Amino acid sequence: MSLFYVPNLISAQVLPEEESLHAVKVLRLQSGDAITVVDGVGGYYEAQITRPHPKHCEFEIVKSIAGFGKRDYKLHIAIAPTKNIERLEWFIEKATEIGIDEITPLICRFSERKVIKADRLEKIIVSAAKQSVKAYFPKLNPLCTFDELLKSHKASQKFIAHCYTSPPTPLPEERGAVNPVDEVLFSDKKLLQNEIQKSSDILILIGPEGDFSKEEVQKAIKAGFVPVSLGDSRLRTETAGVVACCTVAFTEVRSKR
Repeated sequence: MSLFYVPNLISAQVLPEEESLHAVKVLRLQSGDAITVVDGVGGYYEAQITRPHPKHCEFEIVKSIAGFGKRDYKLHIAIAPTKNIERLEWFIEKATEIGIDEITPLICRFSERKVIKADRLEKIIVSAAKQSVKAYFPKLNPLCTFDELLKSHKASQKFIAHCYTSPPTPLPEERGAVNPVDEVLFSDKKLLQNEIQKSSDILILIGPEGDFSKEEVQKAIKAGFVPVSLGDSRLRTETAGVVACCTVAFTEVRSKR
């Protein structure tokens, strides 16, 4: 059964123009044909075409399911856009298919890309969500700086995945001081899969190709972020994002058994 995305479904039972064109001209759906509709905020609907039209195809809802596919946890990944934008697009596609609630493009000290095309990324989200039959679509937040994110986050569990094994460079006001806690955090990072708590609100920071700066890691630690490892391999930015997404999903599934 064909699946279509209709935002603001309550106001009108009409497919958007692009979806209408696909339904009528490509799939050649007729009156009475069954379709599936999602609204991006948890609504899943079984419906029938009532008036096929390439610009405003009308339908009627036969059955509705609220909270379709709702997860017990919330996942927000803030990730630095990659120099090759196709890699970030690949991450967004796969993270959407796996299951994620928020994505924030993050500008860091070593970022090589500081401009994105949000409209294109939104289209990728819609396509991936439809392909994987998701009724909840992730929210794509505006591009923001590392410091802005530290001030605005609200997650109950927050992690920063980095590749360092030595302590960070002290902040200017702390130079000359010794902080043994930072030594432990940098040399003894925990595996993400062992730190996730069941049914929690999770935020994970993924840095650019050159990693976070040590100063950024130190700021995150001071803000309550837990440094974690995603495994033994050194991963590309987009791969790290997908691994983090999978790790959270698998850990939640395992916790229910």
